[in-house]
Amino acid sequence: MLYPIGIQSFESLRRDGYVYVDKTEHLYRLVTTGKYYFLSRPRRFGKSLLVSTLAAYLSGKKDLFLGLKLEGLEKEWVAYPVLRLDLGGENYTSLESVEMVLDRQLRIWESECRIVNPASSVSLRFKDVIDAYYRNTGRQVAILVDEYDKPIVDNFTDDALRESIRRQLQGFYSVLKTEDGAVRFGFFTGVTKIGKMSVFSGLNNLEDISLNPQYSDICGITESDLRTCFQDGIRDLASAAGIDEDACYSRLAKMYDGYHFCENTPGVYNPFSLFCALKGRKFGEYWFETGTPSFLAEVMRETEYDVTCLGREQADSTLLSDLDTAFRNPIPLLYQSGYLTIKDYDSRNGIYTLGFPNLEVKRGFLSYLLNYYTSAKGNGNLLVRQMTVDLNNGNPRGFMTRLEAFFARQNYQIQADAEKDFQYAMNIILQLLGENVSVQTEKPTSDGRIDIVAETSDYVYLIEIKRDGSASDAISQIASNGYSRQYVSGNKKVFSIGVNFSTSKRCIDGWLVA
Repeated sequence: MLYPIGIQSFESLRRDGYVYVDKTEHLYRLVTTGKYYFLSRPRRFGKSLLVSTLAAYLSGKKDLFLGLKLEGLEKEWVAYPVLRLDLGGENYTSLESVEMVLDRQLRIWESECRIVNPASSVSLRFKDVIDAYYRNTGRQVAILVDEYDKPIVDNFTDDALRESIRRQLQGFYSVLKTEDGAVRFGFFTGVTKIGKMSVFSGLNNLEDISLNPQYSDICGITESDLRTCFQDGIRDLASAAGIDEDACYSRLAKMYDGYHFCENTPGVYNPFSLFCALKGRKFGEYWFETGTPSFLAEVMRETEYDVTCLGREQADSTLLSDLDTAFRNPIPLLYQSGYLTIKDYDSRNGIYTLGFPNLEVKRGFLSYLLNYYTSAKGNGNLLVRQMTVDLNNGNPRGFMTRLEAFFARQNYQIQADAEKDFQYAMNIILQLLGENVSVQTEKPTSDGRIDIVAETSDYVYLIEIKRDGSASDAISQIASNGYSRQYVSGNKKVFSIGVNFSTSKRCIDGWLVA
């Protein structure tokens, strides 16, 4: 079985025999029931392949769809002129870099439709190109734009440059409004949806299908798709991992499933990670390895976002689709970029609960943030694994020795607030430990709240943290408040750990185990 990893051409995919999960019924619905669409999906979710498939369909290439649902649905197979613009693959550092990409594509189109003396602006040239194709073929034009937002997102922290690029793209895309009679279909994709900063000013009939339940799986693989199309791959992966097929399905779901782009819809697998796992016959963190969220971390820092809220955020539908609030609330960016997804929906109050879609994203993002907030330089993953071993082996002193040494090595140059960094780093470590250790923070009891409770199959760890106090005071609080009473009757051994954090020394300044 050939897996289409990195394949963005539908024609190559079909002619070279790569596996294809049939999504063409969605394409038929789009083309026959509307005109202008926008779709937001995270990176590596197959947006470019979707655009390529639309291009093949609208170009009338019926032979590529033999055996697919679209073959039986479409009766006319009209070959429309297709203008496809891909703004991905470039690093936009200036307005000139955007103009260069637009100019390069316009030159290709102008050559194809024999425009000899092009206009002076890219907007007028785009208008002339549409008119020329319409005039030369007698058929309306299809406009397909992939990664429409990349020039803006690349410069999101540079207000002046971002606004210049936005105006440039807005003028370019606004041509579609004046050329509506010459346009048969328009489709735009990107990672983010830019609201009031929109480059689509004037396209009032642009339909956003990003949260539409009909198209929740237009990109990505559902559990049904997995069990229908990939049985051979599952069998091979299970054999390589030394597990049965049921366990393989379960592990794949835990690692790569869990994206929800609308409430009450089936989860969707990240296709890139899934295909990498099946082809390589190995469970890995493939999606995260292809890009780091440095931009997101910067936005979180600028907004002073409370990292301890990650994994249990709430939002309404307007927030999920609004990027304009990014420097007040990074949740839209985290959701649209795929680091958070819909986990639950309160229909009565219109509130979404957001969380990490799967273990791959949770582990990768938290590990990155741990390194970011502590300048750990790659030590975070190993630390968490070693600390997990300590807790599972009943070794609280080993656990604390590692924790103390880890914070002693950090220079806290990223943020001036060392106490906040410590709180964030501790929270991240605990969430990462939570994969193999049950962790609760601020657990309520009849006599107060325990800062941290960590449980394994054989041990319970009660951790109390003091700021500019003493570890002995923390131990005394655990004892005087009777935090351990509820665990005494069980079969697990209970450890009390008192920790003091010094804000002046910016490190753990003493700890005790009882």
